[in-house]
Amino acid sequence: MTMHRLLLVNETRSRSDKFFVGFSTALLFLITIYVAVQSVFGEEMWIVNANFPGGSAAYLEEFAAVWYQTMGTTASVALNLLSDGLLIYRCMVVWPHYAVLIVPGILYLATLALGIVELWASGAPHSDFFAGLAANLGLSYYATSIGLNVIATSIICGRLIYLGNILRHTPGGKRMTLYTGTIPIVVESALPYSLSGIAFLVSYGLQSEISILFLSIYVMFTCISPQMIIWRVVTGQAWTKRSTMEVSAMALQSVAGAGAAAAAKDTKGNDESEYTSSKADGSHAGSLRLNEV
Repeated sequence: MTMHRLLLVNETRSRSDKFFVGFSTALLFLITIYVAVQSVFGEEMWIVNANFPGGSAAYLEEFAAVWYQTMGTTASVALNLLSDGLLIYRCMVVWPHYAVLIVPGILYLATLALGIVELWASGAPHSDFFAGLAANLGLSYYATSIGLNVIATSIICGRLIYLGNILRHTPGGKRMTLYTGTIPIVVESALPYSLSGIAFLVSYGLQSEISILFLSIYVMFTCISPQMIIWRVVTGQAWTKRSTMEVSAMALQSVAGAGAAAAAKDTKGNDESEYTSSKADGSHAGSLRLNEV
């Protein structure tokens, strides 16, 4: 749908549209490699070599480092880097302050370095992605990557909730609730991506067999969540720097209006107090004159 919108519906393509065409194509290419590799390896392990001595566990241990498995892991790491990069960019969009990028930026560089080391360790002869050195490095890599996901998701969620509260108390803010509802928050923050990553990280750290299932779900959301964000961007429903500036302006106007109202209220209260005081003084003076008469 995203590519249909970008290539067929939009008559004029901006620079960002061209970027998203390339980005979406790269996501599709990488997830296709990953799925194809897992399908071929699963067929080899459970069907072609069903009678392998020691069963499927022995086959996995023996051939986990086969060249096309390494290619699939490389596609997964590249997919993570692309998706995390988009999340960091979206953090900057909803909160345009460079200080927001410090922690996610450091974690992104750490993810890149650990990803390269993990590919080396898991691709070495007779290595196993789910055991030994490769597993320990993999745990560090995924902990860093998923930690980045969680932090970026928290930044976006918190910022959108904060802006939504401002809009609810701002005149004219209801027209922008398209950007701050439940669905926009879930999609913009890539919440399913982070939650599936946490599920995989816990099962992987416990060396549970179900970690293979959670890894597949996590990798799928690594592709799906960015595509959902891109879809909102190309359809004009996503949060933009312009909408952030508009909400900030509304917030400033609201604060200024509240301050002016409070000042006017205080001035009115002071005037009423002075009027009451002067009236009381006049009454007291009149009483004195009557007493003198």
